[in-house]
Amino acid sequence: MITTSILSAYIVVFSDIALNIYHYYNTQWPLNTSYDVFVLCMIYMFLPIPSITGAALLATSVSLLYVIYFVHFLVLDRSDLAKYIHGFDVISVDIFHLLGFNMMGIFFRIVNETVVRASFLDRHQFIKEETWLRQALRQESMLLDSILPPQIAKPIQNTIKEKIMRSDIEFDRFYLGGPRRTEAFMAIQIHPDVSILYADVVNYTHLTTTLKVEKLVKVLHDLYGRFDMAASTFEVQRIKFLGDCYYCVAGLTTGDPDHARKAVALGISMIANIQEVRSLIRRAERALDIDMRIGVHSGSLLAGVIGQAKLQFDIWGADVEIANRLEATGKPGFVHVSGRTLTNLNLADYTIHPGTEEAQMDPVLQKHPMSTFLLSAVVSRGSARPLKVETSFVEVDITKLGPAQDPASVASMFDELREEFSKMPVGGLKFRSPCCGRNTNSSDEKSQQDVGMFCAAFKDSSLEWSYLHQPDFIFKSSMLLAWGIGGCLIFIQIACTKLVCVECIVLDMIAFSFLTILLFIAWYKKLCWWQYGHNNLKLYSKFSCIVFSLLEKIQHSFLLRITIYMMLIMCYYIMISLILANCDQNQYELDLIESKLFHYEENEGSCFHPWAFTNMVALILGMSYTFARIPFALKTVIGCCEAVAYLLIVIFQYVFLFQHSATTTPYLRAEIAHCARVCMMLVIMYAKERQAEFNTKMNYKLNVDLRNKQKAADVTNQSIIILLHNILPSHVVELYLNSVAKHELYYENYQMVSVMFAMLINFQMDLPSLRVLNDIITEFDKLLTAYREYYVVEKIKVVGCTYMAACGLDVNLASKIKRSVSIGGESFQSKMSEDRSLLESFREGSNHDEVAFIMTSFALDLMRVLSVCNKAYSGRPFDRSLSTWEICIGISTGEIMAGVVGASQPHYVIWGNPVNMASRMESTGLSGHIQVTEESAEILEEFGVQCNYRGLTLVKGRGEIPTYFVGIDNDLKFISRKDSRNFPRRFSYSHDKDPYG
Repeated sequence: MITTSILSAYIVVFSDIALNIYHYYNTQWPLNTSYDVFVLCMIYMFLPIPSITGAALLATSVSLLYVIYFVHFLVLDRSDLAKYIHGFDVISVDIFHLLGFNMMGIFFRIVNETVVRASFLDRHQFIKEETWLRQALRQESMLLDSILPPQIAKPIQNTIKEKIMRSDIEFDRFYLGGPRRTEAFMAIQIHPDVSILYADVVNYTHLTTTLKVEKLVKVLHDLYGRFDMAASTFEVQRIKFLGDCYYCVAGLTTGDPDHARKAVALGISMIANIQEVRSLIRRAERALDIDMRIGVHSGSLLAGVIGQAKLQFDIWGADVEIANRLEATGKPGFVHVSGRTLTNLNLADYTIHPGTEEAQMDPVLQKHPMSTFLLSAVVSRGSARPLKVETSFVEVDITKLGPAQDPASVASMFDELREEFSKMPVGGLKFRSPCCGRNTNSSDEKSQQDVGMFCAAFKDSSLEWSYLHQPDFIFKSSMLLAWGIGGCLIFIQIACTKLVCVECIVLDMIAFSFLTILLFIAWYKKLCWWQYGHNNLKLYSKFSCIVFSLLEKIQHSFLLRITIYMMLIMCYYIMISLILANCDQNQYELDLIESKLFHYEENEGSCFHPWAFTNMVALILGMSYTFARIPFALKTVIGCCEAVAYLLIVIFQYVFLFQHSATTTPYLRAEIAHCARVCMMLVIMYAKERQAEFNTKMNYKLNVDLRNKQKAADVTNQSIIILLHNILPSHVVELYLNSVAKHELYYENYQMVSVMFAMLINFQMDLPSLRVLNDIITEFDKLLTAYREYYVVEKIKVVGCTYMAACGLDVNLASKIKRSVSIGGESFQSKMSEDRSLLESFREGSNHDEVAFIMTSFALDLMRVLSVCNKAYSGRPFDRSLSTWEICIGISTGEIMAGVVGASQPHYVIWGNPVNMASRMESTGLSGHIQVTEESAEILEEFGVQCNYRGLTLVKGRGEIPTYFVGIDNDLKFISRKDSRNFPRRFSYSHDKDPYG
């Protein structure tokens, strides 16, 4: 490729020189060189020479060949004709003319090389970002589908992305007593024909208290991973699991008449899976008698998402409660089904036993008289299989969003890059023939549609406007070229003007001074950097700062660049107009006639040399197009005006002068040869600059698309993080991702965590009640925002009407509690300031016992929020019946274990005695009270909070244990221990008095 380029250039040069020498010596026909300018344009702009240095060397050698050709006439031929055609002054003009074109060519190659390499890098980055975005979108979709069904996930996904785009990820601050929004986001759907499965691990408490945390997480991950895979096999949607409770729905995402069979088949598979896990534990550790108790019921339900934080899919309805009671009254190792479910099954596939006596005595089931049955069957092949850790989190591996490292991914990336680079538009004008096939390069066609055909302007006016107003960081290079071209023009003008002209000297000095000042402004900052670049403490003078500021304004101002460009063109034409002004055309005609008649030596000083003038116009025309960061349409208008003005001068004003100059081809009129050179230069410069403008604009558009891709990828990654925060506590997300990257299970152990269960009472399973429940849970979540940020309180989940939260799930708890930041409304701030003051007084030397106080403070604020909500609904005629909500809260504190389990649906779970006891404190508590264990009561009393002894309470699995009610007065404030004698024990509280007036 390089060899053929060199050969083609030399062939054209030697042909041109040989033709001129032949006609000069054989026919006495002096000719001007035809291809000197065009060969230089061909070398710099069109030949495939990859190296700028190689192109410059080839162009320099071509220029030297022409100079040698010119000089040989002075050495070998002493005739007057030789002096006129190739005199010393003419040769010097030609040398500077070639020098100017070489400078323009080098400048073009440097700028074009920069654009091409930048386009390559941007295209490479664009493809990588597009690949990462596709993978991020896939990961986001799979992660969202693992939390919510697709029909509900899509609007939530759009809502999350809209909040990110508005930089409004943080939820609104909660102001108690202030104006509340009357509507909150709620996605609820009615499913009239589904089957609900509830499963409970028998002896789960014994399992969690016997095994070590590492072994426990592995066992539970294996167990729940098996359940998830079996649910996927039978097309059953898992809702969630809470400790030992796992529940799911068949026929939820899409209608399925076979939902009952699939739900029962899943239950039988779960029993087989837990029996296999039990046998593995017995062989590896010790005998643990764990089993599954499963209940399945068919009917209708309400399903959707409520609240504002930790969005989780849940189900409600009377049939949901029936399925739950079927599980509670079932028998381990069997699937306990209702008569309605049994009617949808093929009885021959199952072994059927009568239901349990507990089911006949259960008050909930007695509200809906039904027969129940126990089912067992042979496990279907493949539904019970072990789970490998390495394959557990493949579908939700966010860590793969970075650059691919494996060889296969790298090879795939290279193949995609190669394909994309082959589609890169080159900016040529394509004219289709009717008989030719359609061009298959859709990328080039699309690029051609983005810009205009002749002026290469973006069809999108806003995009064109932003492109034109980009900073011009190559202004100093353009000015260096303009200064060099200006110097060449001044020399040519002086060489062509034989007469001494004071006005010419003054104008030349003014023009050169103007060019030099602009060059100084453009390069002064660079010179200072070369001299003092490594001295960061250098203080520049006021003059330097003014020059720096002026350069920055020029670079960033579109109008200033246009003004400077037009002034440069005017300076050039002032120089060329001086040549025309000093030409006495009548004297030239007389001198030429006399020299022909009397064989006098022609007076060369009467007028300018025609080819010097043509070469000056060609230089100015080239410079008009080469100056960077000027609108291409303006360059085209200026170039066309220059060409038209030149044609008028040649054809009408100085026609005699140009007719009697040397031509480039025998029998071709000289004025036509002059006009052809300028017109060809106009066409070449237009084609060259249009291609450069097209490539630059495509690179700019690619950068815009790249920024959009990066923004979309960032939004997607942020949405994935937000989704993960809806599954996991904030501090777990990063640690969990690191564990996933290493194909490890994530688990943790905490010495002191406070767990809260808060259950809303008087809840009806209908849409109006769900709407109110959504509003209340949303207000709870807003309150949680402040506690989560400043007091490390995490929402674990909402199950039905039960709100579960924990405090202390962070090793940096103490450092976060020390932070004191104002968090919004004065009412809320004043209510929490008393709680924080108690906390600060006991913080020093603490072993994180303060989590109990924080959790209890949060529980008290939940009661305050509910009181405000009840008052708000009581003032509405249509919602007055919904204002009788009450809350029952249980809190326990102690050591817990936590981890992430599940296969395609990762789930954060906490285990330990505090979790079980907090649930029992809530289930055995009283409405309007916070019931705590004895350990938690002792901690609260250390913080000055009175705890009233309730007595011995019967707790499942623990027998009778002492429990306490937290002391709360009628204003919903803690009762201090020093004032305990003034307040009797309370077992109920009245809503008559609003705590916020």
